[in-house]
Amino acid sequence: MAAPDRPRVQEVGAGVHAYVQPDGGWCLNNAGVVAVEGECAVVDTAATMDRAYALRDAVRRLTPAAPRLLVNTHFHGDHTFGNAVFAPDAVVVGHEHTRPAMTAAGLHLTTLWPDVRWGEISLHPPTVCYRERMTLHLGATPMELIHPGPAHSTDDTAVWLPEQRVLFTGDLVMSGVTPFIPMGSLAGSLAAIAVLRGLGAETVVPGHGPVGGPELLDGTERYLRWLRELARTARAAGLSPLEAAREADLGEFAGLLDSERLVPNLHRAYAEEEGAAPGAPLDIGALFAEMVDHHGGLPVCRA
Repeated sequence: MAAPDRPRVQEVGAGVHAYVQPDGGWCLNNAGVVAVEGECAVVDTAATMDRAYALRDAVRRLTPAAPRLLVNTHFHGDHTFGNAVFAPDAVVVGHEHTRPAMTAAGLHLTTLWPDVRWGEISLHPPTVCYRERMTLHLGATPMELIHPGPAHSTDDTAVWLPEQRVLFTGDLVMSGVTPFIPMGSLAGSLAAIAVLRGLGAETVVPGHGPVGGPELLDGTERYLRWLRELARTARAAGLSPLEAAREADLGEFAGLLDSERLVPNLHRAYAEEEGAAPGAPLDIGALFAEMVDHHGGLPVCRA
């Protein structure tokens, strides 16, 4: 399989750039750089040390100011393993659940794809944590951190730049990539989309995939509503999530990357139909194994 395209830096607002890692599949996440008034902040990092160093080099080309703030949108390693190349100079900020979740997960992600050249990763969890909302300032420029509740994970943070009308969603929103909610909530994801839509963003930087506008919120919402209907119908028919995934007609979602995520997504949808609370823990190891079975092998991670 061909190597992914090189990361690209895309200006999305005055002093605001998206760092996009094609093709957006497993562990190829996006990051952000806000460089205004002689100050700099970074939103998320990267999965491997090589990719994190490439992000750091891109930041240095954009601004002479060293990042003093680093926001993690959630604990997953593709968004946080590169924290080490910015810490300790940058203060790492995240939701109050991000620090314990990141510490508990450790380097588990690296065991799922042992052939990836991860590098010498050392964890740097957030040292500044918030609960519901928090506003950071670069000079007079505000960066609003919003936790909409369990959605992609239990510790999601969206980063909203009201002056530039730019929204960094983390993995609450995907672009051309299948959403992934087994660690969060289906109902919570739909609620989160409503919160994000209410901000009135003109530019949306998703957690994975190309930058877009509010239509990215619409696309993610359509998938989530389709998933809910599929789960209700299949569960009523007595099908397991794996059986439902095997029989499903993906329709408009057939072209999304990483379609095998349907299996763990259905497990979350089934759990909520059966009364599980948003974010209630599932056996992620067992779900990943079912997903591999459905896919016919380990999904490709080109990090």
